[in-house]
Amino acid sequence: MRRKDREQTKEFGFELIDRCEYGVMALIDTDGAPYALPLNLARDGESLYFHCAMEGKKTDSLRRDPRVCISFTGGVRPLKDKFTTLYQSADVFGRAVEVTDNDEKIHALRLLCEKLTPTNMAAFDGAVERSLGRTAVWRVDIEDVTAKEKK
Repeated sequence: MRRKDREQTKEFGFELIDRCEYGVMALIDTDGAPYALPLNLARDGESLYFHCAMEGKKTDSLRRDPRVCISFTGGVRPLKDKFTTLYQSADVFGRAVEVTDNDEKIHALRLLCEKLTPTNMAAFDGAVERSLGRTAVWRVDIEDVTAKEKK
């Protein structure tokens, strides 16, 4: 990291990830081109989970090359009188793994729902029962986290 005065701890990065509603995942598509998309993610220790369709460009790309980078940004506050912006960010580097174990899939989906729709958890079991077989879940095993804050 070039600006050491902005560098933060891995724990700071994890706290930011937990607060963010989404992150932007960058990967390499099947043609070798860069590809980035926003995703809802939930963290469990040093793993991130997301769900998606069973087939498509994202899953084809991850099956071909599982390396990813996911960026999270929070605390964004433009200072218009100073021509700058205050922010917090965390970048995760890791490898995506398709989750095939139903218990882990349900755990991941529960984490996502508790984070994003906590007031609707009473409907969780029924929703999982109806859709688990047609829902893909991926885990990103975190290899590195860099975090920074511009104050």
